[in-house]
Amino acid sequence: MKKYFELIAPCHFGMEAVLKREILDLGYEISHVEDGRVTFLGDDEAVCRANVFLRTAERVLLKAGSFQAESFEELFQNTKNIRWEELIPQDGKFWVAKASSIKSKLFSPSDIQRIMKKAMVERMKQAYGIQTFPETGSSYPLRVFLYKDQVTVGIDTSGDSLHKRGYRTLSSKAPITETLAAALILLTPWKKDRILVDPFCGSGTFLIEAAMMAANMAPGMNRSFLAESWSNLIPLKCWYEAIDEANDLVNMDIQADIQGYDLDGEVVKAARSNAEAAGVEKLIHFQQRPLSALSHPKKYGFLITNPPYGERIEEKENLPGLYREIGERFRALDGWSAYIITAYEDAEKYIGRKADKNRKIYNGMIKTYYYQFLGPKPPDRKRGQQ
Repeated sequence: MKKYFELIAPCHFGMEAVLKREILDLGYEISHVEDGRVTFLGDDEAVCRANVFLRTAERVLLKAGSFQAESFEELFQNTKNIRWEELIPQDGKFWVAKASSIKSKLFSPSDIQRIMKKAMVERMKQAYGIQTFPETGSSYPLRVFLYKDQVTVGIDTSGDSLHKRGYRTLSSKAPITETLAAALILLTPWKKDRILVDPFCGSGTFLIEAAMMAANMAPGMNRSFLAESWSNLIPLKCWYEAIDEANDLVNMDIQADIQGYDLDGEVVKAARSNAEAAGVEKLIHFQQRPLSALSHPKKYGFLITNPPYGERIEEKENLPGLYREIGERFRALDGWSAYIITAYEDAEKYIGRKADKNRKIYNGMIKTYYYQFLGPKPPDRKRGQQ
Protein backbone atom coordinates (compact mmCIF):
# COMPACT_ATOMS: atom_id res chain seq x y z
CA MET A 1 0.00 0.00 0.00
CA LYS A 2 1.40 3.39 -1.02
CA LYS A 3 2.14 6.00 1.60
CA TYR A 4 1.59 9.70 0.86
CA PHE A 5 3.70 12.51 2.24
CA GLU A 6 4.29 16.22 2.14
CA LEU A 7 7.90 16.70 1.02
CA ILE A 8 10.14 19.75 1.44
CA ALA A 9 12.96 20.52 -1.00
CA PRO A 10 15.35 23.28 0.16
CA CYS A 11 17.28 25.14 -2.55
CA HIS A 12 19.48 28.20 -3.06
CA PHE A 13 17.66 31.46 -2.30
CA GLY A 14 16.32 32.87 -5.56
CA MET A 15 16.15 29.48 -7.29
CA GLU A 16 12.68 28.49 -6.06
CA ALA A 17 11.03 28.98 -9.49
CA VAL A 18 13.62 26.73 -11.15
CA LEU A 19 13.09 23.98 -8.56
CA LYS A 20 9.31 24.36 -8.76
CA ARG A 21 9.46 23.74 -12.51
CA GLU A 22 11.60 20.64 -11.96
CA ILE A 23 9.13 19.22 -9.44
CA LEU A 24 6.16 19.89 -11.74
CA ASP A 25 8.04 18.19 -14.59
CA LEU A 26 8.40 15.11 -12.38
CA GLY A 27 4.60 15.11 -12.06
CA TYR A 28 4.09 16.25 -8.47
CA GLU A 29 1.76 18.87 -7.02
CA ILE A 30 3.28 21.95 -5.38
CA SER A 31 1.67 22.85 -2.04
CA HIS A 32 3.81 25.80 -0.95
CA VAL A 33 6.72 27.95 -2.14
CA GLU A 34 8.75 30.17 0.19
CA ASP A 35 12.26 31.63 0.33
CA GLY A 36 14.73 28.79 -0.12
CA ARG A 37 12.16 25.95 -0.03
CA VAL A 38 9.52 24.29 -2.20
CA THR A 39 6.98 21.95 -0.58
CA PHE A 40 5.16 19.34 -2.66
CA LEU A 41 2.96 16.27 -2.34
CA GLY A 42 4.06 12.77 -3.26
CA ASP A 43 4.06 9.08 -2.39
CA ASP A 44 6.91 6.78 -1.36
CA GLU A 45 8.07 6.66 -4.99
CA ALA A 46 8.26 10.46 -5.00
CA VAL A 47 10.84 10.41 -2.19
CA CYS A 48 13.10 8.24 -4.34
CA ARG A 49 12.48 10.00 -7.67
CA ALA A 50 12.98 13.46 -6.14
CA ASN A 51 16.33 12.44 -4.68
CA VAL A 52 17.48 10.84 -7.94
CA PHE A 53 16.17 13.37 -10.48
CA LEU A 54 16.09 16.87 -8.94
CA ARG A 55 19.08 18.91 -10.11
CA THR A 56 18.57 22.06 -8.04
CA ALA A 57 17.31 20.78 -4.66
CA GLU A 58 19.78 20.64 -1.77
CA ARG A 59 18.01 17.69 -0.14
CA VAL A 60 14.55 16.11 0.21
CA LEU A 61 12.84 16.26 3.60
CA LEU A 62 9.78 14.31 4.68
CA LYS A 63 7.58 16.81 6.49
CA ALA A 64 6.73 15.53 9.97
CA GLY A 65 4.67 18.53 11.05
CA SER A 66 4.36 22.29 11.45
CA PHE A 67 3.04 24.42 14.28
CA GLN A 68 3.27 27.77 16.06
CA ALA A 69 5.65 28.07 19.04
CA GLU A 70 6.55 31.24 20.91
CA SER A 71 7.86 29.50 24.04
CA PHE A 72 9.92 26.40 24.77
CA GLU A 73 6.87 24.87 26.47
CA GLU A 74 4.85 25.26 23.25
CA LEU A 75 7.78 23.83 21.28
CA PHE A 76 7.93 20.81 23.61
CA GLN A 77 4.18 20.09 23.62
CA ASN A 78 3.69 20.57 19.87
CA THR A 79 6.70 18.40 19.06
CA LYS A 80 5.36 15.73 21.42
CA ASN A 81 1.99 15.84 19.62
CA ILE A 82 3.55 14.68 16.33
CA ARG A 83 2.93 10.96 15.71
CA TRP A 84 6.63 10.01 15.72
CA GLU A 85 5.87 6.31 16.16
CA GLU A 86 4.41 6.30 12.63
CA LEU A 87 7.66 7.69 11.23
CA ILE A 88 10.50 6.34 13.37
CA PRO A 89 10.84 2.66 14.38
CA GLN A 90 11.63 1.58 17.94
CA ASP A 91 15.34 1.06 17.18
CA GLY A 92 15.66 4.17 14.98
CA LYS A 93 18.43 6.69 15.62
CA PHE A 94 16.85 10.15 15.82
CA TRP A 95 18.15 13.64 16.58
CA VAL A 96 17.70 17.25 15.48
CA ALA A 97 20.65 17.63 13.10
CA LYS A 98 20.02 21.29 12.33
CA ALA A 99 17.76 24.06 13.60
CA SER A 100 17.54 27.54 12.08
CA SER A 101 15.52 30.50 13.34
CA ILE A 102 14.56 33.73 11.57
CA LYS A 103 12.41 36.48 13.11
CA SER A 104 11.24 34.11 15.88
CA LYS A 105 11.12 34.39 19.67
CA LEU A 106 12.94 31.07 19.97
CA PHE A 107 16.37 31.60 18.47
CA SER A 108 18.89 29.32 20.22
CA PRO A 109 19.55 26.33 17.92
CA SER A 110 21.08 24.21 20.69
CA ASP A 111 18.08 24.74 23.01
CA ILE A 112 15.63 24.03 20.18
CA GLN A 113 17.50 20.82 19.35
CA ARG A 114 17.65 19.66 22.98
CA ILE A 115 13.98 20.35 23.78
CA MET A 116 12.67 18.74 20.61
CA LYS A 117 14.73 15.59 21.16
CA LYS A 118 13.36 15.38 24.73
CA ALA A 119 9.79 15.76 23.44
CA MET A 120 10.30 13.02 20.85
CA VAL A 121 11.64 10.65 23.51
CA GLU A 122 8.64 11.33 25.76
CA ARG A 123 6.19 10.66 22.92
CA MET A 124 7.90 7.46 21.84
CA LYS A 125 8.22 6.17 25.42
CA GLN A 126 4.43 6.23 25.64
CA ALA A 127 3.89 4.86 22.15
CA TYR A 128 6.36 1.96 22.43
CA GLY A 129 6.00 1.32 26.18
CA ILE A 130 9.75 1.43 26.81
CA GLN A 131 11.98 3.76 28.84
CA THR A 132 15.18 3.74 26.79
CA PHE A 133 15.84 3.55 23.07
CA PRO A 134 18.74 1.51 21.65
CA GLU A 135 19.08 3.77 18.55
CA THR A 136 20.94 0.99 16.78
CA GLY A 137 18.80 1.03 13.64
CA SER A 138 18.51 3.38 10.67
CA SER A 139 19.10 7.12 11.05
CA TYR A 140 16.27 9.68 11.01
CA PRO A 141 17.93 13.12 11.35
CA LEU A 142 15.59 16.10 11.68
CA ARG A 143 15.94 19.55 10.14
CA VAL A 144 13.88 22.29 11.77
CA PHE A 145 13.05 25.76 10.41
CA LEU A 146 11.55 28.55 12.53
CA TYR A 147 10.21 31.59 10.69
CA LYS A 148 8.07 34.19 12.46
CA ASP A 149 7.39 31.63 15.23
CA GLN A 150 6.11 29.03 12.74
CA VAL A 151 8.02 25.76 13.20
CA THR A 152 8.44 23.36 10.27
CA VAL A 153 9.87 19.91 11.02
CA GLY A 154 11.33 17.65 8.34
CA ILE A 155 13.13 14.29 8.41
CA ASP A 156 16.11 14.23 6.03
CA THR A 157 15.83 11.48 3.41
CA SER A 158 18.96 12.43 1.46
CA GLY A 159 21.87 12.18 3.90
CA ASP A 160 24.71 13.96 2.15
CA SER A 161 23.50 17.11 0.40
CA LEU A 162 22.24 16.46 -3.12
CA HIS A 163 24.97 18.69 -4.56
CA LYS A 164 27.31 15.77 -3.81
CA ARG A 165 26.66 13.89 -7.03
CA GLY A 166 29.73 11.72 -6.50
CA TYR A 167 31.78 12.97 -9.45
CA ARG A 168 33.67 15.95 -8.06
CA THR A 169 36.60 14.37 -6.27
CA LEU A 170 38.95 17.18 -7.28
CA SER A 171 38.09 20.86 -6.79
CA SER A 172 39.69 24.10 -7.90
CA LYS A 173 39.59 27.14 -5.65
CA ALA A 174 36.26 28.97 -5.28
CA PRO A 175 34.20 26.11 -6.76
CA ILE A 176 30.52 26.53 -7.45
CA THR A 177 28.23 23.80 -6.11
CA GLU A 178 26.67 21.35 -8.52
CA THR A 179 23.11 22.32 -7.55
CA LEU A 180 23.77 26.05 -8.04
CA ALA A 181 25.55 25.41 -11.35
CA ALA A 182 22.57 23.37 -12.57
CA ALA A 183 20.13 26.10 -11.48
CA LEU A 184 22.13 28.81 -13.26
CA ILE A 185 22.17 26.77 -16.47
CA LEU A 186 18.42 26.18 -16.20
CA LEU A 187 17.93 29.96 -15.95
CA THR A 188 19.33 30.26 -19.47
CA PRO A 189 17.71 29.15 -22.76
CA TRP A 190 20.69 26.85 -23.48
CA LYS A 191 19.80 23.49 -25.02
CA LYS A 192 22.01 20.56 -25.99
CA ASP A 193 22.12 21.58 -29.66
CA ARG A 194 23.69 24.95 -28.76
CA ILE A 195 27.38 25.66 -28.13
CA LEU A 196 28.46 26.14 -24.50
CA VAL A 197 31.90 27.39 -23.43
CA ASP A 198 33.32 28.05 -19.96
CA PRO A 199 36.68 29.87 -20.29
CA PHE A 200 37.30 29.61 -16.51
CA CYS A 201 36.21 26.00 -16.14
CA GLY A 202 37.86 25.23 -12.79
CA SER A 203 36.47 21.89 -11.56
CA GLY A 204 34.33 21.65 -14.70
CA THR A 205 31.07 21.86 -12.78
CA PHE A 206 29.10 24.00 -15.27
CA LEU A 207 30.21 21.80 -18.16
CA ILE A 208 29.56 18.50 -16.40
CA GLU A 209 26.09 19.58 -15.25
CA ALA A 210 25.31 20.75 -18.81
CA ALA A 211 26.57 17.48 -20.29
CA MET A 212 24.45 15.48 -17.84
CA MET A 213 21.40 17.52 -18.91
CA ALA A 214 22.26 16.97 -22.57
CA ALA A 215 22.51 13.21 -22.04
CA ASN A 216 19.36 13.17 -19.87
CA MET A 217 21.44 11.76 -17.02
CA ALA A 218 19.83 12.03 -13.58
CA PRO A 219 22.13 13.78 -11.09
CA GLY A 220 21.57 11.26 -8.28
CA MET A 221 21.80 8.01 -10.24
CA ASN A 222 25.33 7.19 -9.06
CA ARG A 223 25.05 7.88 -5.33
CA SER A 224 23.25 6.52 -2.29
CA PHE A 225 20.66 8.13 -0.01
CA LEU A 226 20.02 7.90 3.72
CA ALA A 227 16.39 6.77 3.37
CA GLU A 228 17.34 3.64 1.41
CA SER A 229 17.46 1.88 4.79
CA TRP A 230 14.00 3.10 5.91
CA SER A 231 12.15 -0.19 5.46
CA ASN A 232 9.28 1.10 7.63
CA LEU A 233 8.41 3.95 5.23
CA ILE A 234 9.84 3.31 1.76
CA PRO A 235 10.06 -0.13 0.11
CA LEU A 236 13.52 -0.84 -1.31
CA LYS A 237 11.92 -1.61 -4.66
CA CYS A 238 11.00 2.08 -5.01
CA TRP A 239 14.70 2.98 -5.02
CA TYR A 240 15.48 0.25 -7.57
CA GLU A 241 12.65 1.46 -9.80
CA ALA A 242 13.84 5.10 -9.64
CA ILE A 243 17.39 4.07 -10.63
CA ASP A 244 16.06 1.81 -13.39
CA GLU A 245 14.01 4.73 -14.71
CA ALA A 246 17.09 6.97 -14.62
CA ASN A 247 19.21 4.41 -16.48
CA ASP A 248 16.55 3.96 -19.16
CA LEU A 249 16.45 7.70 -19.87
CA VAL A 250 20.20 8.18 -20.43
CA ASN A 251 21.15 8.86 -24.05
CA MET A 252 24.87 9.17 -24.76
CA ASP A 253 24.35 8.96 -28.54
CA ILE A 254 24.16 12.72 -28.93
CA GLN A 255 26.28 15.41 -30.53
CA ALA A 256 27.24 18.23 -28.18
CA ASP A 257 29.63 21.19 -28.42
CA ILE A 258 30.58 21.77 -24.78
CA GLN A 259 34.03 23.22 -24.16
CA GLY A 260 36.03 24.18 -21.09
CA TYR A 261 39.31 26.07 -20.82
CA ASP A 262 41.57 27.10 -17.99
CA LEU A 263 45.01 28.67 -17.82
CA ASP A 264 46.18 26.09 -15.27
CA GLY A 265 46.98 22.70 -16.79
CA GLU A 266 46.53 20.89 -13.46
CA VAL A 267 43.05 22.39 -13.10
CA VAL A 268 42.15 21.18 -16.59
CA LYS A 269 43.40 17.70 -15.71
CA ALA A 270 41.24 17.70 -12.54
CA ALA A 271 38.17 18.85 -14.49
CA ARG A 272 38.69 16.10 -17.05
CA SER A 273 38.96 13.55 -14.21
CA ASN A 274 35.69 14.82 -12.72
CA ALA A 275 33.98 14.50 -16.12
CA GLU A 276 35.20 10.91 -16.38
CA ALA A 277 33.80 10.17 -12.90
CA ALA A 278 30.45 11.59 -14.05
CA GLY A 279 30.53 9.49 -17.22
CA VAL A 280 30.31 12.48 -19.59
CA GLU A 281 33.93 12.96 -20.64
CA LYS A 282 33.05 12.14 -24.29
CA LEU A 283 30.68 15.11 -24.42
CA ILE A 284 33.14 17.78 -23.19
CA HIS A 285 36.31 19.14 -24.78
CA PHE A 286 38.79 20.41 -22.16
CA GLN A 287 41.89 22.38 -23.05
CA GLN A 288 44.58 24.44 -21.33
CA ARG A 289 44.05 27.82 -22.93
CA PRO A 290 44.22 31.49 -21.84
CA LEU A 291 41.23 33.78 -22.02
CA SER A 292 42.95 35.74 -24.80
CA ALA A 293 42.59 32.67 -27.08
CA LEU A 294 38.83 32.42 -26.61
CA SER A 295 37.14 32.22 -30.01
CA HIS A 296 34.61 30.14 -31.91
CA PRO A 297 33.66 30.19 -35.61
CA LYS A 298 29.95 29.47 -35.06
CA LYS A 299 27.14 31.83 -34.05
CA TYR A 300 24.60 31.81 -31.22
CA GLY A 301 26.72 30.12 -28.56
CA PHE A 302 26.69 30.55 -24.79
CA LEU A 303 29.37 31.59 -22.33
CA ILE A 304 28.44 30.38 -18.84
CA THR A 305 31.21 30.98 -16.34
CA ASN A 306 32.35 31.75 -12.80
CA PRO A 307 35.47 33.92 -13.34
CA PRO A 308 37.85 35.05 -10.56
CA TYR A 309 36.51 37.90 -8.48
CA GLY A 310 39.45 38.77 -6.25
CA GLU A 311 39.02 36.68 -3.12
CA ARG A 312 42.57 37.68 -2.18
CA ILE A 313 43.57 41.35 -1.93
CA GLU A 314 46.56 40.94 -4.26
CA GLU A 315 44.24 39.63 -6.99
CA LYS A 316 41.88 42.63 -6.94
CA GLU A 317 44.23 44.89 -8.88
CA ASN A 318 44.10 42.45 -11.82
CA LEU A 319 40.30 42.44 -12.05
CA PRO A 320 39.76 45.53 -14.29
CA GLY A 321 42.08 44.09 -16.93
CA LEU A 322 40.58 40.60 -16.64
CA TYR A 323 36.96 41.77 -17.03
CA ARG A 324 37.94 44.15 -19.84
CA GLU A 325 39.38 41.13 -21.66
CA ILE A 326 36.21 39.11 -20.97
CA GLY A 327 34.25 41.92 -22.66
CA GLU A 328 36.61 42.06 -25.65
CA ARG A 329 36.52 38.29 -26.25
CA PHE A 330 32.72 38.21 -25.80
CA ARG A 331 32.22 40.98 -28.38
CA ALA A 332 34.39 39.02 -30.85
CA LEU A 333 31.95 36.08 -30.69
CA ASP A 334 29.17 36.37 -33.27
CA GLY A 335 25.67 36.55 -31.76
CA TRP A 336 26.59 34.87 -28.48
CA SER A 337 25.02 35.19 -25.02
CA ALA A 338 27.04 35.39 -21.80
CA TYR A 339 26.00 34.39 -18.29
CA ILE A 340 28.56 35.37 -15.65
CA ILE A 341 28.34 34.83 -11.89
CA THR A 342 30.76 37.01 -9.93
CA ALA A 343 31.11 39.00 -6.72
CA TYR A 344 32.96 41.76 -8.61
CA GLU A 345 30.63 44.75 -8.52
CA ASP A 346 32.41 46.61 -11.36
CA ALA A 347 32.02 43.68 -13.76
CA GLU A 348 29.62 45.50 -16.14
CA LYS A 349 31.82 48.61 -16.19
CA TYR A 350 34.89 46.75 -17.44
CA ILE A 351 33.03 44.24 -19.63
CA GLY A 352 31.80 47.38 -21.37
CA ARG A 353 28.10 46.56 -21.51
CA LYS A 354 25.20 46.73 -19.10
CA ALA A 355 23.68 43.31 -18.45
CA ASP A 356 20.20 42.70 -19.87
CA LYS A 357 19.33 40.95 -16.61
CA ASN A 358 21.04 40.84 -13.24
CA ARG A 359 20.14 38.52 -10.38
CA LYS A 360 21.64 38.70 -6.87
CA ILE A 361 22.61 35.26 -5.58
CA TYR A 362 24.38 34.09 -2.44
CA ASN A 363 27.09 31.55 -3.32
CA GLY A 364 27.69 30.22 0.17
CA MET A 365 28.18 33.35 2.26
CA ILE A 366 29.43 35.43 -0.68
CA LYS A 367 27.02 37.87 -2.31
CA THR A 368 27.35 37.42 -6.06
CA TYR A 369 25.61 38.71 -9.16
CA TYR A 370 24.45 36.65 -12.13
CA TYR A 371 24.96 39.01 -15.07
CA GLN A 372 23.00 37.93 -18.15
CA PHE A 373 24.08 39.39 -21.51
CA LEU A 374 21.54 38.19 -24.04
CA GLY A 375 22.45 37.57 -27.66
CA PRO A 376 20.03 37.30 -30.60
CA LYS A 377 17.92 34.19 -31.00
CA PRO A 378 18.98 31.90 -33.84
CA PRO A 379 16.57 31.70 -36.79
CA ASP A 380 13.79 29.14 -36.50
CA ARG A 381 15.16 26.08 -38.31
CA LYS A 382 11.71 24.60 -38.95
CA ARG A 383 10.54 27.82 -40.56
CA GLY A 384 13.61 27.84 -42.79
CA GLN A 385 12.87 24.30 -43.96
CA GLN A 386 9.30 25.10 -45.06
